[in-house]
Amino acid sequence: MMIRCISSLLLLASAANAFTSPFVRGSAPLSAVRSESALCMKTIAVFGASGLTASECVYQALKEGDNVVGFTRNPSNLKVPAGSGGSDGGSPLTDPKLTMIAGDVTNKADVAKVFESNKIDGVIVALGGKTKEVGETMLTDGTKNVIAAMKEKGVKRLAVLTSIGAGDSENQAPFFFKVLMWTAMKKIFTDKNNQEEVTRNSGLDYCIVRPGGLSVDPPTGVINVIEGEAGSIPRADVAQFLLDSVRVDDFPYIGKAPCISSVGGTSWTKDRSKAARGEME
Repeated sequence: MMIRCISSLLLLASAANAFTSPFVRGSAPLSAVRSESALCMKTIAVFGASGLTASECVYQALKEGDNVVGFTRNPSNLKVPAGSGGSDGGSPLTDPKLTMIAGDVTNKADVAKVFESNKIDGVIVALGGKTKEVGETMLTDGTKNVIAAMKEKGVKRLAVLTSIGAGDSENQAPFFFKVLMWTAMKKIFTDKNNQEEVTRNSGLDYCIVRPGGLSVDPPTGVINVIEGEAGSIPRADVAQFLLDSVRVDDFPYIGKAPCISSVGGTSWTKDRSKAARGEME
């Protein structure tokens, strides 16, 4: 049986003051630096697996030949994502290479189940939910539990999904989004900031991923790592970046917290429609 290896084409900025650093999958110009050390057919744990971005991680990893252990409160909520899944979007997501575990990420015993009977090669933490439903410290407490379990089992590679505006990226968020961060979203951003700090202090090979405005559009295959104000990006592309960050040996953003968008240096307007959240109008 042929094992398909996944290679990444990395287009790195040639100047120290470059505004964007394009991260390109697929065809790339001659100046691209090709990674020859992509990891092959791994087992990836995805925490928050039924979420809109996390389900993209699960779906894409399975399609690319990886085994996936998904962790979520309600495994039955896992669906084929609209972006990568096309006409299959919204249907139940099942696969022989997929193991689903139900649990609460703030419960250490539940988190430990992911690592008990599975040799995990990389971990993606893409947790979400309304603060009033999941609590004000779920992201931080849950990530602490994941990190502890990883250390106990010797798993080193970790990707954590947060948001533009978190940590030291506040000035990369558009003004209207900053207002939300300071008001309606203050509690969730306090939790995200603490989650990032826990990750930075973990001693693991981490990548904190901060996307701009999220959509459920099909993947573009091009991701800009930006220094300026964030643009929008499909969840499908965010998922590919997260996957590469735990699968590619020489991934260039290990130990960093890149902000990513499809178009660097442009502002974005949040699409608050149900369609943008993958729901029916």
